[in-house]
Amino acid sequence: MQKLWTQIQVFLGAERLRALAALFIITGVLSAILGVVQAAWVVPAQTGLLLVFLIGTTVIIIGRMEGDARYRWGATIAPAILAIAIGLLIVPQYLPVALGAAAGWILAGVFIFGRSRAPMQYKEAVKAMRKQDYAAAVKSMNDIIALEPKEPNHYRFRAELFRLWGKLEKAMDDYTKITQLSMDSDQREMFAVGMNGIAEVEVQRGHYRDALPPAQKALEMAPTQWVAAYNLGMIQDRLKDSASVIDSLQKALAIKVPDVRHRLLVYLYLARAYSRQGDMAQSEEMVKELRRQRAGLEEWEVILKSDQAQVLRDVMAPDIQTARQLYDNAMTVQQLAQMPAPPEKRASR
Repeated sequence: MQKLWTQIQVFLGAERLRALAALFIITGVLSAILGVVQAAWVVPAQTGLLLVFLIGTTVIIIGRMEGDARYRWGATIAPAILAIAIGLLIVPQYLPVALGAAAGWILAGVFIFGRSRAPMQYKEAVKAMRKQDYAAAVKSMNDIIALEPKEPNHYRFRAELFRLWGKLEKAMDDYTKITQLSMDSDQREMFAVGMNGIAEVEVQRGHYRDALPPAQKALEMAPTQWVAAYNLGMIQDRLKDSASVIDSLQKALAIKVPDVRHRLLVYLYLARAYSRQGDMAQSEEMVKELRRQRAGLEEWEVILKSDQAQVLRDVMAPDIQTARQLYDNAMTVQQLAQMPAPPEKRASR
């Protein structure tokens, strides 16, 4: 049960979890208050509150999904809620029929839309990854790559598996393959994905200077992607290039960083950059912004406790600890300026 709760926390994130709890409490309390009122409008009002809760819960959960999954589950759940709404508000005498129709549609929707479009090999790889059986996960991806050797997303996922497994050279090979396939088909954003992956592997190795050129190339190829600007700023932070950190991360904020976890780190790196430049007033402003990202800090702390987060812990744990100290007023911006950068390891090549 604890593991399931942790998975829910990681999936929804602190902000959405709080929103869901607030929605449940507000609608529940209002419904309970109306329960003691003797009036004809009470039942319709309670019905409306129930619908608000159902629709709000659906929006919160589906909003956390991305891409194809969001549309598939939206198409599954929305008609069911509509059927319930019709039964509750328009033809209450047929509510049992409406509930049956809603349940039937959900079952049909799971069959029609709920099937992941990802091939079976991806499902097998994810299942093995959750068990930390990376050899089996990679084998599943090898099978689909053999069938579709020109699909860059297959190499992207296998590279992530190799990184979790600690096989960084193989991950680097896959990211390089992505750039080769993307150049052939003129897919600029996918080329940037490959370059970002190469940069991230170099960061994982502790080779920050080697990470800089591919990160710069990624931003050049995908100037509207916040991830590219964020990654470049993170690397420049480790190289103590404060002016470049500010330039890169202000670009990321201008593009818009939708993920609260990464907004937290953007403000951390900006606070450190301004502090290193001696601009303590601006650094304090960035710390104020950092404190507004409390949900991101909580999400990072939950994620870093996961059994599968060793790679993230190695790279990000010191930054999350620093963010926590700033959030708790246990560190000043003056102390932030004096912090040494993570040691750069010497490249083996």
